[in-house]
Amino acid sequence: MSYKDVYQSWENDHEGFWLEAASYIDWDKAPSKALTDKGNGLYEWFSDSMGNTCHNAVDRHVEAGRGDQTAIIYDSPITGKKGNVSFSELRDQVASLAGGLAAKGVAKGDRVIIYMPMVPEALVAMLACARLGAIHSVVFGGFASNELAVRIDDATPKAIIAASCGLEPGRVVHYKPLVDGAIELATHKPELCVIFQRDEEYAELNQSRDVDWHDFQKHTPEADCVPVEGNHPLYILYTSGTTGAPKGVIRASAGHMVALYWTMEKIYNVKPGDVFWAASDVGWVVGHSYICYGPLLHGNTTIVFEGKPVGTPDAGTFWRVIEEHKVRSFFTAPTAIRAVKREDPTGNLIKDYDLSNLGALFLAGERADPDTIQWAFDHLKVPVVDHWWQTETGFAIAANPLGVEEIPVKIGSPSKPMPGYDVQILDEGGNQMGPNELGAIAIKLPLPPGTLPGLWNAEDRFRKSYLTTFPGYYETGDAGMIDEDGYLYIMARTDDVINVAGHRLSTGGMEEVLAGHPDVAECAVIGVADQLKGQMPVGFLCLNAGADRDHGDVVSEVVKLVREKIGPVAAFKMAVVVDRLPKTRSGKILRGTMVNIADGTKWKMPATIDDPAILDEITVALKSIGYAGA
Repeated sequence: MSYKDVYQSWENDHEGFWLEAASYIDWDKAPSKALTDKGNGLYEWFSDSMGNTCHNAVDRHVEAGRGDQTAIIYDSPITGKKGNVSFSELRDQVASLAGGLAAKGVAKGDRVIIYMPMVPEALVAMLACARLGAIHSVVFGGFASNELAVRIDDATPKAIIAASCGLEPGRVVHYKPLVDGAIELATHKPELCVIFQRDEEYAELNQSRDVDWHDFQKHTPEADCVPVEGNHPLYILYTSGTTGAPKGVIRASAGHMVALYWTMEKIYNVKPGDVFWAASDVGWVVGHSYICYGPLLHGNTTIVFEGKPVGTPDAGTFWRVIEEHKVRSFFTAPTAIRAVKREDPTGNLIKDYDLSNLGALFLAGERADPDTIQWAFDHLKVPVVDHWWQTETGFAIAANPLGVEEIPVKIGSPSKPMPGYDVQILDEGGNQMGPNELGAIAIKLPLPPGTLPGLWNAEDRFRKSYLTTFPGYYETGDAGMIDEDGYLYIMARTDDVINVAGHRLSTGGMEEVLAGHPDVAECAVIGVADQLKGQMPVGFLCLNAGADRDHGDVVSEVVKLVREKIGPVAAFKMAVVVDRLPKTRSGKILRGTMVNIADGTKWKMPATIDDPAILDEITVALKSIGYAGA
């Protein structure tokens, strides 16, 4: 079947399409219908089904005789440790941890916060919760105490599962004091803390509340999988960058299993037994969908990697992992590839490794600029798939479905909508726009299975955030266009469309031009306040390693490039060279904070920032060109 056939089969029968996809899941009670319309824009999938995610991700592979297959490969260039966990071993570890939690009173519907680094035990903790029907909320390890406290108060967990520490190149991140500080700050007090002691740091336990990961499981019976309703939440995931009241995205159990299983073959083009690697973190949605649940549901081997794209030890670490573990499909963020490209612009390190097993590279998490896609394609010689999705959706809205067919690539586009997504471009009044016209990207309701049915304890906020701007649609918060061939282009967050003298312009379009300069490794464009034109674009340029040219020359060249490619209407005249850009830990550039600094308006340190010191560097750079109160 072609992409067109598959998409059309969904268009012709939305419910039949997903009921067919649901037949690949083991159910205690199979769904009799796919969709339930609850009214007011709220929908549920497979509500009358009963099943268990942990059973589908672990036990059923063991029962099918595949217990000896490796489920998890652990590879930590930071500690130098590696290890494999088979499906049988994973089943035993998960059932044991779930038994320990159950003996302490954790049951179906209870919340458990998981605060772990990239170790296999993080996946064991997630699966143990799923086994019991407990609702887990993974918080990125290393988040500050106050941010963790806010999540504790929102989710009101019965237990916290944490590690003694996390590891960054050259430093130990002390998790236990952060957890203790969060519990002290939080109004809600969890009854239990399970602490996984790492060799690199042994944390002191609070005897009244804390238990040792291994010790507390002893002498407790293993727990069986608890069947849950299709609409029972599997997890709550707080979206990155939340401040004040957090926004907890809910994932319903049944639709999540159905959608993720479908994507592993149809989008990522892997067969059960293949090695799939998502170089992300369990704290982000990619870690939930494609480090833990997607690969394991589909019977793939997944990789838990504790390292960085550069510096552990060099820009060849990705290629070493792919060669060593025979990775079939690799998924990472464009920012990671840009970091590798900046250190190794000619791709010399790639030549040191045998990547013949690699079938494709998938990029998501932010816009993938054409220059980075082209660089990866030229050096890896495999399809490079830019695909687009959000924490809220849990899987790709638009992609090139390699397991169906490889549709022609248009660099700069994440290709076409996947089944389940009726994507439209709307103007401010909610009217559909024509081909190649920039507008708000919205998805006609209902959203497909596996997407958010709501926010945790915040139905009004869910409606206000996603459903009210365009009635009958889910508002993505992104701006873009669809061309005459049906290819989607994500140009910017809606906030990043700037208005220069009445012209609506995408900062993403300008970034594409800047990234095409041979000396530019990475860039960002923001709109700063301007008395005459309303807003003016300002560019930030990070140069490739070894690019020792005069910065003024590079700036004048990129200004000329924007004038040639976009035109004088962009009014692009200002750019500055910086060492690095401020990012969240998941790699998103903090453009909104940069705008606030430039305009001299009040701003708050983003909770998810990777290195706060970079904002001081950006302030200095902005002052050098007359902004930030200079």
